[in-house]
Amino acid sequence: MSRLVFKRFSSTITIKPALSKAHHHAPLPDSTFPAGYALTGVHAGVKKKPGVLDLGVIISTSEHPTSAAACFTRNAFKAAPVLVSEEILSTNGGRARAIVVNSGCANAVTGKQGLDDAWAMAEETDKLLPSQSSSSQYKHETLVMSTGVIGQTLPISKILSGIRSQESESPNRSLASDFSAWERAANAFMTTDTFPKLRSRVFKINGKEYRMAGMDKGAGMIHPDMGPAGTNFSGSKQLHATLLGAIMTDAGVTPRSLQSALTYAVDRSFNSISVDGDMSTNDTIVVLANGAASSGMEIDEATDKEGYQIFRKELTDFAADLAKLVVRDGEGATKFVTVTVKGAPTYKDAHAVASKVSTSALVKTALYGEDANWGRILAATGSVPLSAPSPSAPSPTIDPTRVNVTFIPADGTTPLPVLVNGEPENVDEDRAKEILVNEDFEILVDLGMSDNPEGTAQYWTCDFSYEYVRINGDYRS
Repeated sequence: MSRLVFKRFSSTITIKPALSKAHHHAPLPDSTFPAGYALTGVHAGVKKKPGVLDLGVIISTSEHPTSAAACFTRNAFKAAPVLVSEEILSTNGGRARAIVVNSGCANAVTGKQGLDDAWAMAEETDKLLPSQSSSSQYKHETLVMSTGVIGQTLPISKILSGIRSQESESPNRSLASDFSAWERAANAFMTTDTFPKLRSRVFKINGKEYRMAGMDKGAGMIHPDMGPAGTNFSGSKQLHATLLGAIMTDAGVTPRSLQSALTYAVDRSFNSISVDGDMSTNDTIVVLANGAASSGMEIDEATDKEGYQIFRKELTDFAADLAKLVVRDGEGATKFVTVTVKGAPTYKDAHAVASKVSTSALVKTALYGEDANWGRILAATGSVPLSAPSPSAPSPTIDPTRVNVTFIPADGTTPLPVLVNGEPENVDEDRAKEILVNEDFEILVDLGMSDNPEGTAQYWTCDFSYEYVRINGDYRS
């Protein structure tokens, strides 16, 4: 019998121990969580390990109508929960009062059985909702999310039993509104995540105080390209374990304005992160706005433009905070890198270049090796076709003699230019090492094509490590 023999080559790269990321999670004051929500996480048995939370339930208990908005994966193989949630949002005109999520099984590429199971999860969670006359017109009010291994059907009887454990008469009911309840729900989202990703904030609109809180999960198969229900991947963007997120607020926002705000926010947050460049079949971000702090009054971008813009900014900043946690928890990641592209003709162009740099395997491996290999950054930058300003106009091209690349340390010390107006600098390698040895730093690429502030975009990415290969080499086992 013949066998392959691999020769081990010497390397100057040190295999780094996995970094502890536990410090990114800490208790949050109960006073920062929005009113009118009850949540929990339970062990239903989707995951094999006893006691591990794998089923999350979030319900709005507000007496006012709850608006719902979502952005879903544009992957052609949309998972059953994505299809079900899209249909519920469309049928209800952007109204929903609950979210149910399981981890451990993606319920993707599972055919009719998968759809039946997703509908069963929605129907069972609907029974937990308090009666509300304004919602009697809706057959289903629960949005569904799943994450885990693709191509396996759900242990649906276990999941339905887990949902029933939250009925009002159940002795195991744990639905609540304090930090522990929010934390349980966040834990139920997790797969290969190393910490629960939970954040909250207090903000004001027109002098009125509101609250926003949310959670997300993701560590691998991360390069989302999400849009509103019914939008599909067109091939105009790069293909991007699943990213799931749920954001809740006690502000009142009309369904159309909530969707508009979320679409804007997602483009500048979750659609601007990358761990490994792979788009999931299940990516979903949901926002609920229950009006509990506004007596049911709803902000609308047509009638209260100023209030809407404040809300949209708060949502965008909050979504970016959650999105960055996913990158920090990237599978095997040892670096958190901000890629900023400026001087592009449009935001779309800047975003495309930042995406290309952030997903380049050559750039990401150099980041792991703490090597200021700016040539790889330029190669990625120059491979991106820019968009034509109009159908009849030619596409602009990057002028290499106007491009600048700079490494910027996170501690505020002096940046390190490595390329100035297309000319390479005599790089101080010791200074470069001082910057790249840190966990956080920024790569700034200035294309020099425009002074328009709209020609700037940011991406958040991480490095590729030996640990990433180990995790994904035996994910199903």
